Amino acid sequence: MSGIYLHIPFCRQICHYCDFHHSASLARKDEMLEAIARELARRQDEIRAGSVKTLYFGGGTPTVCTAGEIRDLVRQVRSLWNVGSFEEVTLEANPDDLTPEYLRGLREAGIDRLSIGIQSFRDDHLQRMNRRHTARAAAEAVIHAQAAGFGNITIDLIYGLPWMTPEEWQYNLDRAVSLGVQHISAYHLTVEPRTVFGKQGLKAVDETVSELHFGMLRETLAQAGFEHYEVSNFALPGFRAKHNSSYWSGEAYLGAGPSAHSYDGADRRSWNVSSNRLYLEGAPRGVERLTETDRLNEYLMTRLRTAKGLSTGYLTARFGPEEAARIAARCEDFVTTGDMHRTPEGFAVRPERLLVSDYLISELFR
Repeated sequence: MSGIYLHIPFCRQICHYCDFHHSASLARKDEMLEAIARELARRQDEIRAGSVKTLYFGGGTPTVCTAGEIRDLVRQVRSLWNVGSFEEVTLEANPDDLTPEYLRGLREAGIDRLSIGIQSFRDDHLQRMNRRHTARAAAEAVIHAQAAGFGNITIDLIYGLPWMTPEEWQYNLDRAVSLGVQHISAYHLTVEPRTVFGKQGLKAVDETVSELHFGMLRETLAQAGFEHYEVSNFALPGFRAKHNSSYWSGEAYLGAGPSAHSYDGADRRSWNVSSNRLYLEGAPRGVERLTETDRLNEYLMTRLRTAKGLSTGYLTARFGPEEAARIAARCEDFVTTGDMHRTPEGFAVRPERLLVSDYLISELFR
């Protein structure tokens, strides 16, 4: 299975935590959409026809586009790669863009999954993060989407905010569950230097607070029937994100638009320049050939972020018995410390320890 990712690099307002490539000016939006369409056509041969099963509109804020513009891109991908039917077509959305009329247009355009960037159901939190919507608009967006026929909705939440009390985080979790969505993505705030928060000198919460918020997240969503299948992702049975899951499974994907990344499923990665101007001027993509070490580390990094974990059988067949034995021995050490557990296929990070999975993974790198 292959996926297509389209990066729409425009936002009407910049969030104080955001470190993704974006522009607050929509002046060249039409030109950008035409350039993305040309890139797709130019790179048609990079993905085998008939293999594309998922399409994902990310950003930025894809909902700055009209439903007609989204429809045209969906149709182009369908035509270029001979897609009979997609397994999943996701659109990232800001709550205040999701009017009933616009939602009906998105359904007609072929969108069947919405990823709504709510982040919090508290107005004071939203204001401090410089979000455009209100808590009321966040809930109404979900309700309107459900009324429009969307039965696969994910919402994003942020925890680890320095000013957020445990009671406020619990309120956000309870409110999210009460809306009856199928998927929740919850991300710990990371203060990046280039962001407004970074320039303001905002300090990250300490480890104790992080672990408290993470534990509350896991407990609340488990009680509501959600499966914790990746560090930041929770889904009701049957609603795991298919497009994002393909990243963690090492499958091929093609990314179009400024800053978008691509992977051929074997040993070649490429990426577009993170500049709207240079992208529109035709700047070449960066290309990287992965070494055996790169591929091993990539496998460890992606698989150990998931509940499924790694396969010792795959490691033996792909990287040799000595390498597999080295990794298995280190994993056994982490089993002893309670950070990992054995699975039928190999090893996985214990769900309650996924918050520190990056450290555990780095200890296994070649």
